[in-house]
Amino acid sequence: MLKLGDTAPDFDAETTEGRLRFHDWIDGSWCVFFSHPKDFTPVCTTELGYMARIKPEFDSRGVKVIGLSVDPIDSHGRWADDIRETQGTAPIFR
Repeated sequence: MLKLGDTAPDFDAETTEGRLRFHDWIDGSWCVFFSHPKDFTPVCTTELGYMARIKPEFDSRGVKVIGLSVDPIDSHGRWADDIRETQGTAPIFR
């Protein structure tokens, strides 16, 4: 089980912003790493909209933001449009 401050396992992923290898992408930075159960869920929609609004605060501190989902990438694009429409800001993070 991972705890705050633990090193997350490395993995490769195809993301909405391109392919990444997690440890190469994080490159020694702090990271906010969260997951959600399914695209278009109401609570996750508001959480991602909120994170998108405050992402500049993380950027200014050198903290990277990544979200994990079980749904396909094309669904994420449609969901990002929905988040923009309903929350006022679309997520632009991995």
